[in-house]
Amino acid sequence: MLKNMFPFVQIARSDRAFTLLEVMVAVAIIAVALVTLLGSQSRSLSYATEAKFNIVAPMLASLKLAEVERGIVAISDDEGDFDEEFSGYSWKMEVEDAELELETPVEMKNPLQKIALTVLWSGSPFSYTLTFYGRGPDDDGR
Repeated sequence: MLKNMFPFVQIARSDRAFTLLEVMVAVAIIAVALVTLLGSQSRSLSYATEAKFNIVAPMLASLKLAEVERGIVAISDDEGDFDEEFSGYSWKMEVEDAELELETPVEMKNPLQKIALTVLWSGSPFSYTLTFYGRGPDDDGR
């Protein structure tokens, strides 16, 4: 009918066009690929964050342990923050007498203590605990 009205205009018909179904399948494949890539990127960022904590926290715990051993920080239940360079990190020290399995009880003047030093990163679920054993200073201050 259209040919009869406009005899000089030829309507081009191409069988090479995409159908709606083919376009929808292609979009679905692209969407699945993008979701997979974004999930992989998210996991990569969380692994990098955890790796940073696993590097920094033992270093900070060792630093605090060195301060305890030098007598800068007293061996007692305490907590605090690190300097501005590590502003998101905090520490907590818990001290208790170490339990020794001895057959005969021995009274020690300065008993062995179990010291648990925990490093926390604010805003994250990560924590690192370093447990060590030591003695507090004698009455003489040694």
